[in-house]
Amino acid sequence: MSTTTGQAQHTIRRVLDEKRDMPGALLPILHTIQDALGHVPPEAVPEIAEALNLSRAEVHGVITYYHHFRSEAPQGAVVQVCRAEACQACGSDALWEHASQKTAGQHVTLEPVYCLGLCAAAPSMSINDKPYARVSPSKFDHLLAQLKEAA
Repeated sequence: MSTTTGQAQHTIRRVLDEKRDMPGALLPILHTIQDALGHVPPEAVPEIAEALNLSRAEVHGVITYYHHFRSEAPQGAVVQVCRAEACQACGSDALWEHASQKTAGQHVTLEPVYCLGLCAAAPSMSINDKPYARVSPSKFDHLLAQLKEAA
């Protein structure tokens, strides 16, 4: 289990102070914390729960229900392959298998995502939140090579 740093704790407190009084504050808080830290640290769950007068189970349930949220910091670049129906119909299952093989042992976090909004140009993926459309295995290899060159 990771421990939050002083900077992460400061970020969590700042986000809670800014957003706790919003209607439906839980999702905006979780998104803002993940955007700032790359994940929602497990140690933040009790603080979020207390600030919103929720149980820890309710907060944890939301974090684990949505595929978007991570409880651990990503390792390297975040590569997301769309696994929604339109992309599946256009080959994302094969792309996912290819990506799984190519990123194994690499400094990359591979994640499924369930719609990037590029259904008409499927299959799609994103690298560090930058979307890519009509991704073939060879295009994936090219993008991965570019990613390695930039590192």
